[in-house]
Amino acid sequence: MRSALLLGILPAFFSTVSASAAEPVKNVTELEARLERLRQEVKIPAFSAAIARDDSVVWSQGFGLLDVEGQVPAAADTCYHLASLTKTFASTVIMQLVETGKIDLEAPVAQHGVVLDESQGVVRVKHLMSHTSEGVPGTRFSYNGNRFALLDQVVLSAAGETFGKLVCERIVEPLKLEHTAPNIDDATNFALAGRDRSIFANNLARPYELDKDSQFKRIVYPTRFSCSAGLISSAPDVVRYSIALDQGKLLSPESLARAMSKTVTADGRSLPYGLGWFVLEHRGVKLVWHYGLWTGNSSLIIKVPARKLTFVVLANSERLTSSYFHGRGELLTSPFARAFVEGFVVGDGQLPSAANAD
Repeated sequence: MRSALLLGILPAFFSTVSASAAEPVKNVTELEARLERLRQEVKIPAFSAAIARDDSVVWSQGFGLLDVEGQVPAAADTCYHLASLTKTFASTVIMQLVETGKIDLEAPVAQHGVVLDESQGVVRVKHLMSHTSEGVPGTRFSYNGNRFALLDQVVLSAAGETFGKLVCERIVEPLKLEHTAPNIDDATNFALAGRDRSIFANNLARPYELDKDSQFKRIVYPTRFSCSAGLISSAPDVVRYSIALDQGKLLSPESLARAMSKTVTADGRSLPYGLGWFVLEHRGVKLVWHYGLWTGNSSLIIKVPARKLTFVVLANSERLTSSYFHGRGELLTSPFARAFVEGFVVGDGQLPSAANAD
């Protein structure tokens, strides 16, 4: 939602973290040490991370403090705002509606009551989903969370139900994602998940930013919820959602492949985004990923579809993703992303079996 280009801190930031990205990690013990060192260097109060392989969560861990003032440590299943990782859930719901014929990706958004300037061409549903609705539709990628949020109206028009209701009915409830719900400060949508508000709030990491003295300062989370941002979850829940995608429980293989394929323009150029997912080829391996960045929260998911492998990190400040140009389609500028990719995707790092996972 906010720009990831915090240019003023970049030179000092990259010099700080460069020492932490030397050798690929060999196992999750080394990954834990690397992530904790990065957390301290980047100055993130807390994050929680998880890895899924095949059909199981094989590793999860909390780092730092979910409540700095109360000195409460983060756990593996601590909840965080997902920011734009919500877009991947919206993509899944929309592709489900495509499968049932309720949404046509080629349909003009005007058919669903979305009014945009179309002086340069017709804006279609696929253009909102792929961030190609600005300028001549379908020709240029420009990441825009506000444009993606217009899909709320598309969903409501096509299905007669809100995105909040559909994401709870079609993903949260069937997968038993007990730490997942719409924004707790959006009472109407939060109620759709059937969670106890006080219990849920107690497990939600508090939001922070750095003050002028580089100390953690408590702030307030955004209160909005839409297709673009506002879902809350835990790292293990997000990787369970990823597992369900790989298992075909949520979408057909064809629909999933379409969502997780780069958009190709009419003149044959490949753009870095599909339908609700970024897509990258790195050393012969396809990575499907997304980031989140909003007030007091940030997040990252990396999927390796061919290996049914997923890595998720969720944080209670902006600093997990705020400096790495993710909105331009750049993933491996992040030392957090590199720790996983270099260690377990293109490296020979060993992950625990499900039987040995915590």
